[in-house]
Amino acid sequence: MQNSNYQGTMQKPIISGFNAQSTAEEVIKGIDLTGKIAIVTGGNTGIGLETTKILAAAGATVIVPARNIQKAVENLKGIENVEIEPMDLINPSSIDDFAQKFLASGRSLHLLINNAGIMWVPLRKDERGIESQLATNYLAQFQLTARLWPALKNAQGARVVNVSSQGHQFAPFNFEDPNFLTREYETLQGYGQSKTAVNLFSLELDNRARSAGVRVYSLHPGSIAGTELGREAPLELFQKMGLADAHGNIPEEILSTLKTIPQGAATTVWCATSPQLNAIGGVYCEDTDIAPLALENAITKGVKPYSLDQSSATRLWDWSEKITGIRFPVE
Repeated sequence: MQNSNYQGTMQKPIISGFNAQSTAEEVIKGIDLTGKIAIVTGGNTGIGLETTKILAAAGATVIVPARNIQKAVENLKGIENVEIEPMDLINPSSIDDFAQKFLASGRSLHLLINNAGIMWVPLRKDERGIESQLATNYLAQFQLTARLWPALKNAQGARVVNVSSQGHQFAPFNFEDPNFLTREYETLQGYGQSKTAVNLFSLELDNRARSAGVRVYSLHPGSIAGTELGREAPLELFQKMGLADAHGNIPEEILSTLKTIPQGAATTVWCATSPQLNAIGGVYCEDTDIAPLALENAITKGVKPYSLDQSSATRLWDWSEKITGIRFPVE
């Protein structure tokens, strides 16, 4: 029986030869993606845009689903091997429409990079009553991956890369009240449980999908300067977390730890393309390597054991199928 990463049994750095300062261009050096098809959600801004550029430069055809087509066209101008399609992750029918169009093309899908997400937003809910961070950051990943499963399976060696966050350490998944019906809304808790869900999903999907040749990874890209991710967060929240001073400026000691966008995309690209991971899946990665377990109570490097728990992973899978009405046909 193949090893799984339940309870973090494979959650140990492999000394990849890369580090926190490595760039996406460096980690893909020597890898040819000619003939490969990739989908990158959020692939027209921030680290998603860098991921798109790097994969396309390596020869892949990269499909970028976007809510704002005009913005995507502008941001992706001049990049060859890119296709832009409409999709809004908060709208389940939009996800289905995108997936159905891709499946109708008859193409296999070699790389699915679920990169798009939102962070630290006010309480909002989608049409199903799902809290928006949970809906966008996790359930959209679940739905899109499920709908695209036939194309992933047909690739005979696909990878699914789910961008998570160190923010998973803010909260485990709250099965009793995931949508804040009976507890006060706290945006960090909402964000944290959405990213914990990403890790649990990646773990469970890899365990179910590896017999079909599909491997799955989750990752923390790092704290990155110059992205749009925190655009809705109030200044008071950044100040509370020590990420901004009284004038709204980022302290120098924080600035010095931030990654550039090319560095921020490196772990995504490594998970998507590195031969070092050919026989490994279901792991959480950071700084271009498999991350260690985070056993301290504080927010620290690594991954919390609760987001690699087998019973939570299988429970979340069942909950996700029930909430979305989708039976994920992994077989």
